[in-house]
Amino acid sequence: MQQDLLTQGFELLLYGMGTVVIFLCLLVLATAAMSKTIERFFPEATVPAAKPPAPRAAPAADDAELVAVITAAIRQHRQRG
Repeated sequence: MQQDLLTQGFELLLYGMGTVVIFLCLLVLATAAMSKTIERFFPEATVPAAKPPAPRAAPAADDAELVAVITAAIRQHRQRG
């Protein structure tokens, strides 16, 4: 009785796991087939490479002002704590 129940359990396990593995394999194959079909009928458009914009040189006055603002912020932060 015990051996028969254990055998039935293993058979059920094999059938269940086999069904899941087969389903997943079919799902992978179907997804790959759909992907190839989409690529065949709707190819990806090629976009010409655009030139990157030329970097702008910042005026020296802006740099000096920025340094002054950052220095004042650091000084104020150090005075608080």
